[in-house]
Formats: sequence, structure tokens, C-alpha cells
Amino acid sequence: MSTRTLSVQEAQERLAELIGLAQQGDEIVIARDDRAKVKLVPILPKAIKRVFGQHRGKIHMGEDFDAPLPEDFWLGSYP
Repeated sequence: MSTRTLSVQEAQERLAELIGLAQQGDEIVIARDDRAKVKLVPILPKAIKRVFGQHRGKIHMGEDFDAPLPEDFWLGSYP
């Protein structure tokens, strides 16, 4: 991630390019009179609302889910 500071005039001329850079993770700062005034950032997708119990009956746990792991697992040689 890099930070780019541009004048308002330059930002107006390169807006489409700057939007693309912001979406890729670059920080775009727009300055007026050599002072940072705004930052261009992407809008993140809205979080999906979680509903308690929406997957009830769809997830099953094995009988041995809490059984001890084999010694090979702890030694790093488990497949």
C-alpha cells in the first residue's frame, strides 16, 4: 500500500485512475493549499446479517470431535 498526495486540480484530471488505485488499496490524499483535506477510500461491502439458528440441522459433528489428537500431529509428521 502506498500513499499518494495530489492537488485538487490533479485529482480532477485523474479521478478514474485514482478510484482504481484506491480500490487496490492505495491511500489517496487530496490537498488544497498544500494541506491534506480529504482521503479517497473504497467502500467495503456491507456485512451480511447473521441469523441465529439459520443452519440448524445442517451441521453435524463427528463422535470423536473431542478425542485426543495423535502424537504424530504434535510432532509435525501427521499427514
